[in-house]
Amino acid sequence: MSDLLAQTLATAADLLNAHGPATKAAAKSFSPTDFSVHFFLQLAVIILTCRVVGWLGQKILKQPQVVGEMIAGVVLGPSLLGLLFPHFQLALFPKETKNVLYVGAQLGVGLYMFMVGTSFQADHFKAKAKSAMSVSFAGIAAPFLIAAAITPFLLKVPGLFAAGISQANATLFMGACIALTAFPMLARIINERGLAKTSLGTLSLTAGAFDDAVSWCVLALVLATFGGGPGVAILAIGGGLAYVLFLTTFGPRILAPLGRMVEREGQMSTTVLALVLLAFCFSAFLMDAVGIHAIFGGFILGVVMPRGKLVEELKRKVEPIAVVMLLPMFFTYSGLNTRMDMVNSPSLLLIAVGILAASVLAKWGACYAAARLTGETHDTAMGIGALMNSRGLMELIIINIGLQKGIIGPTLFSMLVLMAIVTTVMASPLFEVVYGKKARESGALGAVPDPAAA
Repeated sequence: MSDLLAQTLATAADLLNAHGPATKAAAKSFSPTDFSVHFFLQLAVIILTCRVVGWLGQKILKQPQVVGEMIAGVVLGPSLLGLLFPHFQLALFPKETKNVLYVGAQLGVGLYMFMVGTSFQADHFKAKAKSAMSVSFAGIAAPFLIAAAITPFLLKVPGLFAAGISQANATLFMGACIALTAFPMLARIINERGLAKTSLGTLSLTAGAFDDAVSWCVLALVLATFGGGPGVAILAIGGGLAYVLFLTTFGPRILAPLGRMVEREGQMSTTVLALVLLAFCFSAFLMDAVGIHAIFGGFILGVVMPRGKLVEELKRKVEPIAVVMLLPMFFTYSGLNTRMDMVNSPSLLLIAVGILAASVLAKWGACYAAARLTGETHDTAMGIGALMNSRGLMELIIINIGLQKGIIGPTLFSMLVLMAIVTTVMASPLFEVVYGKKARESGALGAVPDPAAA
């Protein structure tokens, strides 16, 4: 009996180890069952951590749920859990399972941005087109000017950029990082703060989407000079523009029958849901394949979806799963690649603070000035600048690409992670100070949703 108990305990203790056949590279490899065991355990831990940290962030720091989820991703990574319990963290998130988690992360953020697109108010954008384009242009031009000013100094510090990188490529990469707006993060903050159907929310989301698209195109240009060839940039920019033009021109007409079917039946059938998800998957695939990002495929499809009952049914059937279960994987995957212990000297800390200050000035200051010049009030312009200054996990994605492709080193990567986290955490409280509180007092905005109900 004791032998049976001992064997059972030994088997249970071995649950998170690899059980596949032996290979030359390792004693054991991961079997399909191992991937499944880890995935469901990881997903359970991710959901629990995101909900707890998100709730604490709302109660203690007055941050929206999404910021708590971003912090939760870092908590589960090597920066905290891996620092305190390295063996447990490695057993829970072994490197062999990261690709599976990555795919789930892309599905989650893509579906979420699809749902955000369905809330996009085209009439608000048309009414604010001048302001949106001005804010977007300022949010791109100023960061690249700042990047051109600081990059020569950064190139003199060993280890920040890859050896032999040209000043032009380094400047373009830094400009793309500073110009980036946290599109998914921005969308989540706008939704949680009751701004989704306001002109300010639509203007900020539109400008942020355009800024991110330009940043990804610039990244494609940089990657083209690192061995990808000019075809990488041509396919990304040309393919992306062609698809957006096609969807905005013909998409509403193609998708209209689905809207009519739902209106006629009073609910969404499984057939219509399947067709919508099929369109989403193809749209995400196309944007990913040309080199932009799957989230833009989801977002632009959501923009052209028929409004009315179809969107209401999508929000009821798809959004809860996307927000509660799938989207947190996106934050955790990025957190697993984040190391907060890399900025480990006073001089490097000073450089990191300088990059942070330059990034805030370039994004918030420029977007505020552009909004004011196009007729927005001081409070509205300050609110737009505060929202546009958020970088979030999109920043982590682009700098992870830079690290993997050998454009930047681990030290600069960590500095940019610090910039991404600080600008994201400051976005929501500063928005409330400069715009949200006054707007709620005047009745222009409703009350912030109760955190306990989130």
